[in-house]
Amino acid sequence: MTSPTLGSMLLSSADPQRLRDWYVAALEPAENNEGNGYRILKFGEFHVLIDSRADIGDKNPEPGRVIFNFHVDDARAVAARIDGLGSTWLAELEDRDGGLFATAIDPDGNYVQIIQLSEEQKKAM
Repeated sequence: MTSPTLGSMLLSSADPQRLRDWYVAALEPAENNEGNGYRILKFGEFHVLIDSRADIGDKNPEPGRVIFNFHVDDARAVAARIDGLGSTWLAELEDRDGGLFATAIDPDGNYVQIIQLSEEQKKAM
């Protein structure tokens, strides 16, 4: 039996269009489609499906429970786009042993990390 593949996740929102627009502007997904009522964003081989649900609030009460880690080639450029959206930072862009890391807060209160690993850090993974 082969190991399962994690291919997508559902990100629910009280305002899915606003959340989709933020992710598109901040992170520029490879694909941005709508189908079957979902807003579908593709990052690498991973899909984020954004939809509404009646059983959630406007803000995530426990944003540290699940954190998106987006590996990027130019963390400074991504941070500048996020700044341009007026977003709040949990942790501003900083150098950690040659890699760049930051944690933004999306419009629903979810934590979104941007990570630019150094070549040395990539090899260690």
